[in-house]
Amino acid sequence: MQPPLLTKFGFRIRTRVGLVVDNLLIPGRDAAEAERKLLQIYRGCEILERTCHRPTSKAAPLTSYEDVISLITR
Repeated sequence: MQPPLLTKFGFRIRTRVGLVVDNLLIPGRDAAEAERKLLQIYRGCEILERTCHRPTSKAAPLTSYEDVISLITR
């Protein structure tokens, strides 16, 4: 059984002292959970922007030892 896929939400915030922080990535099942986690870390911040980074459902193909060796010896 595979673990549930979490979506990463990107935030741009202004801290309570006025600094702008870009590219905060917070994982969550939905936007509300990610926002709740963000507000636990940055208490009193103002969210300026929120983006959604959906995970890809395709898993990386499994490679064998022979496949790796053939790539190295080319």
